[in-house]
Amino acid sequence: MRAVRWLFGLANRTEAEGLARHYGKRMYHRYGKEERGQPRTPSHLVYLKNSDGVYISPFHDIPLYAVIDKALLNMVVEVPRWSNAKMEIATEVPLNPIKQDIKNGNVRYVANIFPHKGYIWNYGALPQMRAQVGAICLLLSPMVLGAAWTWEDPHHQDSFTNHYGDNDPIDVCDIGSKVCSCGDVIQVKVLGALALIDEGEMDWKIIAINLEDPDARMFNDINDVRKYKPGYLEATVDWFKLYKIPDGKLENQLGFNGEFKNRDFAIGVIKSTHQNWNDLISQKTDGGNINCKNVSIQYSPFHCSRKEAESIVHSAPEYVQPNRIQDEVNKWYFLNK
Repeated sequence: MRAVRWLFGLANRTEAEGLARHYGKRMYHRYGKEERGQPRTPSHLVYLKNSDGVYISPFHDIPLYAVIDKALLNMVVEVPRWSNAKMEIATEVPLNPIKQDIKNGNVRYVANIFPHKGYIWNYGALPQMRAQVGAICLLLSPMVLGAAWTWEDPHHQDSFTNHYGDNDPIDVCDIGSKVCSCGDVIQVKVLGALALIDEGEMDWKIIAINLEDPDARMFNDINDVRKYKPGYLEATVDWFKLYKIPDGKLENQLGFNGEFKNRDFAIGVIKSTHQNWNDLISQKTDGGNINCKNVSIQYSPFHCSRKEAESIVHSAPEYVQPNRIQDEVNKWYFLNK
């Protein structure tokens, strides 16, 4: 029990005992993946499977909470650290496979802005979250967090910022030392949040650390990142502000003057967004083009059979070895700050 309290920074023995009881159950949630099509082309799809080999939706079928007491969250890794391919959960495709974003018929890559190479964290999303297309209260103090909309809903305009959400799952930056693979499902500790305004849309970035990281026990809030990984948060702010400039776009803006919010604030954002997803999956709200097909949520009108899920995956093209990566992807961009 002392080891559990030490790992999670828990001062209360009762909390630690609860976590210890449920921690073992986390280990039974194993996920696999199956690639279809050809990587680095629009045909490439990464489907996920549960431990029984059943094809699932990473958006809807993977639980948000990795343990019953909600101390850990599941994170679906879309982009491994140091890579450039802009992979993301395809919210409009049945079973929501991970695929490379497309623009003007071409697959997209994130530019390398000196001194960085690709993404500077393992980047992904929290499952069972809907970023409501509505603005978050960026100018508020944490005292009024309860008023925030955190499923980034395109139809809700916040009275404080006039920004709408991007209608996507909430993004996560894993600051752990392990380089993950696309489609990995890892368990993370939430540390804080950054409010990005991406081309006028509200886009929360959750800062977290992989539970399997050797130093995970040292990180329990956003200030621990400043203490043990100096410069990482500053680099994160620069990355999000600048990463679209090589594409000819303007610098992104940040809420709260670029201040990272703490763990409690981030948890509030996550809880609110999870409720919005519940409304989506039960068809209590309009999801627009979001595909809600799932195999595990019996009460959902979008529930489908395992056989139907299998037919969806098998209808996609067979896997083909990737071509050589384009030289342009490895180009470095030097920007005046």
